Amino acid sequence: MKTFNYHAPKDVKEASKLASVNSAFLAGGMTSIPSIKLGLASYTDVIDIKHIRKLSGIKVAGKSLIIGSTTKHAEVASSKEVQKAIPSLAKLAGKIGDAQVRNRGTIGGSISNNDPSACYPSACMALNAIIHTNERKIKASDFFKGMFETALKKKEIIEAVEFQIPEKSDYQKHPNPASRYAIVGVYLAKYKDIVNVAVTGAKSCVYIDSDLSKKLSSNFSPSAIAGMKLDSSEMNSDIHASAEYRANLVLTYAKKAVEAC
Repeated sequence: MKTFNYHAPKDVKEASKLASVNSAFLAGGMTSIPSIKLGLASYTDVIDIKHIRKLSGIKVAGKSLIIGSTTKHAEVASSKEVQKAIPSLAKLAGKIGDAQVRNRGTIGGSISNNDPSACYPSACMALNAIIHTNERKIKASDFFKGMFETALKKKEIIEAVEFQIPEKSDYQKHPNPASRYAIVGVYLAKYKDIVNVAVTGAKSCVYIDSDLSKKLSSNFSPSAIAGMKLDSSEMNSDIHASAEYRANLVLTYAKKAVEAC
């Protein structure tokens, strides 16, 4: 039997007050619930934030697309606002896990967990996202710190994610056949003066590939990165793919992303 105190706060302020060093916020529960069941995590308090109305919803404001933290993957995938403003983000959300995961998992839960093979962190990096919390605004480049590590403080709650709408973008993923997590995922976003190429699954944390970004910023064409050789020394190597194979996948899917734009 797993024992803990369950809380269903009415607003963000109450949820933050309930947080402690041994508590967890619950939205979709795609990571926290299995972790508790398997004995990988134990909490004295579970704080359910999924019914806080302020935390869900999708809107376009100027040159930004803003998505509430408890908005589900399926909602992002089917949103007409997302499909019009950043269709690649809807595409990404529609390929996360399976139907059950997409109808329970949330964008805020995904990025706060920061799994090294999760899809949303690459979108945040490529699309110059700003993570809005109940205390501050954090640039995506400052938010993702390492494997399962972010800049969030214990009582800090993600309220929304603000994406900068690009001129063109695409997301390409080589999925694990079982979990659908990215063995390698490449999110490419083209802006007026720069191209961002964000990579997930290849290393211990999502990152911007500066070499690919620089090449494509100068010449937005598959030929600009043809023949490149990426450094695989810090890339993951496991039963699914060696470090060298992951480096090849990054280049291959970066080309596919350019071609799809």
